[in-house]
Amino acid sequence: MKITYKDKTFNVEPNTKIKDALKNEIENSKNKIITCICNNKVKSLNHKIHEDCNIELLDYTNKEGKRVYVRGALYIMAKAFKEVYPEAKLTVNYQLSNSMYCVIDNVEITDEMINKVKTKMQEIVEKDLEITKVVMSREEARKFYEKEKNKTGILLQLNKKDETDKISLYYCEDYYNYFFGVMPISTGVVKVFDLVKYKDGFLIKYPSREAPNELAQFKETKKLLSTLDEYDEIYKILNIDTVNKLNKRIEEEKGKETIILSEALHEKKISDIADKIVNNKSTKIVLIAGPSSSGKTTFANRLGIQLMLNGKRPVTISVDNYFVEREDNPKDEFGNYDFECLEALDVELLNKHIQRLLAGEEVEMPTFNFTNGHKEYNGNTIRLDSNDILVMEGIHCLNDKLTMSIPREQKYKIYISDLTVLNLDYYNNISTTDTRLIRRIVRDNNFRGYSALQTIKTWYSVNRGESKYIFPYQEEADTMFNSSLIYELAVLKDYAIPLLKEIDNSNPECAEATRLYNLLKYFNSIPEEYIPKTSLIREFIGGSAFNV
Repeated sequence: MKITYKDKTFNVEPNTKIKDALKNEIENSKNKIITCICNNKVKSLNHKIHEDCNIELLDYTNKEGKRVYVRGALYIMAKAFKEVYPEAKLTVNYQLSNSMYCVIDNVEITDEMINKVKTKMQEIVEKDLEITKVVMSREEARKFYEKEKNKTGILLQLNKKDETDKISLYYCEDYYNYFFGVMPISTGVVKVFDLVKYKDGFLIKYPSREAPNELAQFKETKKLLSTLDEYDEIYKILNIDTVNKLNKRIEEEKGKETIILSEALHEKKISDIADKIVNNKSTKIVLIAGPSSSGKTTFANRLGIQLMLNGKRPVTISVDNYFVEREDNPKDEFGNYDFECLEALDVELLNKHIQRLLAGEEVEMPTFNFTNGHKEYNGNTIRLDSNDILVMEGIHCLNDKLTMSIPREQKYKIYISDLTVLNLDYYNNISTTDTRLIRRIVRDNNFRGYSALQTIKTWYSVNRGESKYIFPYQEEADTMFNSSLIYELAVLKDYAIPLLKEIDNSNPECAEATRLYNLLKYFNSIPEEYIPKTSLIREFIGGSAFNV
């Protein structure tokens, strides 16, 4: 049997573990090898080779490597809590700046508690204990669940409607738990971490991919955390904070009620934002920014309706019409046009037009021709009346440099993102980035004719632009709107799963597609017919009342 690694071919016996087949390469790696890609699928280093394969070894600088490392850190933390505070009901909530924010429902969190758990974690890491994947039958897992009273991932697995009777858990000494995805092969991998008390919970901190051997600096995001906490608290009160609970509501035919509740929350928040804008008499321009697939278009339309109900007519300017002439557009490090940097926009012209509009003048607006790379003027003019308010949406809208000539008090900034608060279970959160990617896969296929493969291929570039031009400015927003809908993955799954299944292991994107496919399989489906035409999710699945 042959394996290929970095253009070198090795002959191995069947069922040889990858860590044994590539022992020298793993030991001599510059950074600690955490996991691997085998035939374009993420595999444990304990994976047994049973066919010819191509292998890529991954360290922390790779996104999949980091995912496995963080998953290992959370597993060790959970094991440490079980040993030191076995009654603590722990929940891993969401990511905040190279940290995971966690809470405990039934025990007050103290510095002493955090220090004891951290010390126990360090002991577990120093022992370099083996972490083993154990496959049980559903009946074996049910007996284990009843004995251990472990009401986290095991319960989700037990209730999963799957074609197989097998349930996978991770085992270390006498500790079992379920974690979604590949785990490190031993606790000794997770050497760099910290545990600190934070707000009403605590943070488990880890390195950035750029500096894998040191803890990343924590950048506080108070507004983001407040927005996440608000939605999290609402859905906890409604008892819909995990996929298992959402699935139970769907089975009890409460899916329609869940949609109504979630949509009502959106409408209330949009109405509140419109009231704040109107009540602030100095506001002349509303600026909206957020990462890809946040639902900015539908949000802007619904906000416009609420503004009109308050006596304000929204007048929209498209930032996309203010690109510099193509020959003046900056290029990136690869020699390609960089359309996402601020310098790609004619900021001076944009500010001149905004000033004239706010002064009550009529302005002829440009239309950017993306084919020839030039602005064109086709007689499209606008003027602001006394009850009009200017609305602009774009990647740089939270950056004051975009609207440098407009006083800050005249601007109302809104950050919008799909800030997912639904968890798979109490130890496995659902990434907001994953939810946005699933939205984009569905939308790109429905409205742009792109396959899931094409969308996943470009996702890294999209994320890179967001990290540079959107996320650094999110805390400068006057308000944040969480565009997530607690039920959305139960709707998107029936659209996304067939698209993801088209990506086979001949493509490098298979690893990402497989992970998203396995995530969506946990959800029961909700019929599309229950979703109102004004819903933000319609921007992705179709049938919107708005022209999106």
